[in-house]
Amino acid sequence: MAVINGGELVIRTLYKAGVERVFALHGAHIETLFQACRGHGIGILDTRHEAAAGHAAEGYARAARRPGVAMITAGPGFTNVLTSVANAYLDRTPVLYLTGSAALGEAETNTLQAGIDQVAVATPITKWAHRITTPAQLPRLTALALRIAATPPMGPVLLDLPMDVLTAGINEEDVTIPDTFLPDAPPAAPARIVERILALLRQAQRPVILAGGGVWEAGAGTALREFAECSGIPVYSDFAGHGLLPADHPLYGGTTHKLADLTDPHRPDTVLILGTRLGLFTLGGSDMLIPAAAKVIHVDTDAREIGRLRDVDLGVAADCGEVLTALNQSAGETDWPDYTDWQQGIAAAKTARREQFTEILQRTEAPIHPYQAVSAVIDNLPENTIVIGDGAESYHWLNEVIQQKEPGSYLTHGYLGAVGFGLGLAMGARIARPDRPVLCLTGDGAAGFGISEFDTMVRNRLPIVTVIMNNSSWAASQHFQEAVSGKENLSGTQLGAARYDEVAAGFGGYGEYVTAIDRLGPALRAAFDSSRPACVNVAVDVAPLPPEIGLLMSRH
Repeated sequence: MAVINGGELVIRTLYKAGVERVFALHGAHIETLFQACRGHGIGILDTRHEAAAGHAAEGYARAARRPGVAMITAGPGFTNVLTSVANAYLDRTPVLYLTGSAALGEAETNTLQAGIDQVAVATPITKWAHRITTPAQLPRLTALALRIAATPPMGPVLLDLPMDVLTAGINEEDVTIPDTFLPDAPPAAPARIVERILALLRQAQRPVILAGGGVWEAGAGTALREFAECSGIPVYSDFAGHGLLPADHPLYGGTTHKLADLTDPHRPDTVLILGTRLGLFTLGGSDMLIPAAAKVIHVDTDAREIGRLRDVDLGVAADCGEVLTALNQSAGETDWPDYTDWQQGIAAAKTARREQFTEILQRTEAPIHPYQAVSAVIDNLPENTIVIGDGAESYHWLNEVIQQKEPGSYLTHGYLGAVGFGLGLAMGARIARPDRPVLCLTGDGAAGFGISEFDTMVRNRLPIVTVIMNNSSWAASQHFQEAVSGKENLSGTQLGAARYDEVAAGFGGYGEYVTAIDRLGPALRAAFDSSRPACVNVAVDVAPLPPEIGLLMSRH
């Protein structure tokens, strides 16, 4: 009768669930997990900081549409990963955090990396957090954790694994690895509700669809496109939903903030919200994006989101994929109004927004305007590149030009507003999709959080290209400070003109410093051609304010 340890039981369960890669930073408390991963061929991306391991698991989950797994040691390892846990919680990202902790038999002994109730700390920022105290329960509870994480509304879970539980021996015949990890059927909407949705849309003169991460999570991009093309209803998206409809599709209006470009009387009168939460990225319940008089149909797996910030005419707690499938069964037989004028008005608004930047694109003087920089980045991306947007202002500039054609390929900020996660997300996305190039665009402030992860990328041969928008400033904070306290009272918002490209090269990557716009395209192409982790450090102007930031400031 073979005796195995608790760490082996955890990893056998992950292996049976189809986990192929985990993200981690080693510590003695989780050594059994590392050795079991070796024994089962589960790859480990070992980072330089626990936060990066957590963010990489997030990036993997968002790009692969399946749970990411992070293994983190006790004490400071746990506290270091908390920003990732909170980020995953607010963005409903399915991540399983396996955290080591001091042995149960050493409770209240002032031992190493102990004295913190890790479950109590994690409970408010997870869907479920639990300490496993018996080795025999490890498979059942690990399977349960995966199911909770991956069941909509998705989110992070944390299993706290005491060291003596992971090292304890148990007869393998005495435990069973579960076969069931996920439910077989998502929640659907009744036929009468689907008919009400169709009726409200048929009555509309200017309907739009707001497609969000819930559509991507449901794997319903094709169904969304089919419904939009059949009905003729234009589509806007949140960032997680960008690419569900290709950005160059004639029915795609842009990301949600672009709704503010529509003016009376050419604004939506009916809005079908699919898997998008009202809040930060829709300017809350404000009518700046969705008119107060517009009829609202809101579909989300989480009933708490329906009516959270404004009343709805129809609330549907169901899976977006199931709802779209049902809509498509009747859409072809529906007598839809002619929305040509409405579609053309939205297309004209998109054109007018781009034309605002025509003169900026003609600039030749230094420093480079941020809009010029992000435009050059988009113009020089290899086909099917996954783009990561980081930085408090850099990603707002990127939002102006992002043109993805596939869902799950633009990963950027969520509701926590944390900066510095970009390199972690990029590594997770690259592991999830090794067939696709990955670019991370970030600011110089955000880059400093995880600059050592260039070492991780070099060691693991991850040819990720990072573009750093370097304005020697915490620009978002500087602009806030200028508005509130005056330009003459800047404090704590200035940075040096650091050579991040040389840091990347020092770790064994490729680096290039760009100060002229005509050099940015060639530098990007050279970075991708290097087939190494690369950093293109771009000197940009700190003065310009992204239009999205201006919109947010105008609301307040």
